[in-house]
Amino acid sequence: MAAAAAEQRAERPREEAGPGPGDSQEEPAARRPVDDLGVETAEEATEPSEPDINELCKDMFTKMSAYLQGELTATCEDYKLLENMNKLTGLKYLEMKEIAVNINRNLKDLNQKYASLQPYLDQINQIEEQVTALEQAAYRLDAYSKKLEAKFKKLEKR
Repeated sequence: MAAAAAEQRAERPREEAGPGPGDSQEEPAARRPVDDLGVETAEEATEPSEPDINELCKDMFTKMSAYLQGELTATCEDYKLLENMNKLTGLKYLEMKEIAVNINRNLKDLNQKYASLQPYLDQINQIEEQVTALEQAAYRLDAYSKKLEAKFKKLEKR
C-alpha cells in the first residue's frame, strides 16, 4: 500500500506539485490529495521563480520605506510639537516674570509708604497709651469723688 502511494508520487509531474505538509505557504483550509486507499500523498515544494522573488523584494522594500517614512514624519511632528510647547512655556514664564517684577515693585512701594507712615503710627500708639492712662485716671478720680461725696453726706448728717 505504501509502495503504491510512493509510485503515484513519483509518477506525478513536477508542475502539479503544490506546497507540502511542512511548507509555510500552505493554507489552513487547503486539502491534500488523497489516493484510492485514503492515504494522503505528499507534494513537492517548488520555489517561486526568480522574477517573483525580485518583485516581492521590491514590494517589501517599498512598503518598508513607506513605513519608515511615516515613522520619521511622526517623530518630526512630535519634535515640532515639543518645540512649540517649549516656546509657549517660555512666553508664559516671561509673563509670570513680569508679574513677579510688578508685584516686587509694588511691595517695595508699600514698604516705603509704611516706613514713611511709621512715625505717625508711633504717635497714634503713644496717644492710645495716653488715652488709656487718662481713662484710668478718670476712673480713679470718679471713685475718689464718690468716696468724698459719701464722706460729705456722712458729715452733713451729723
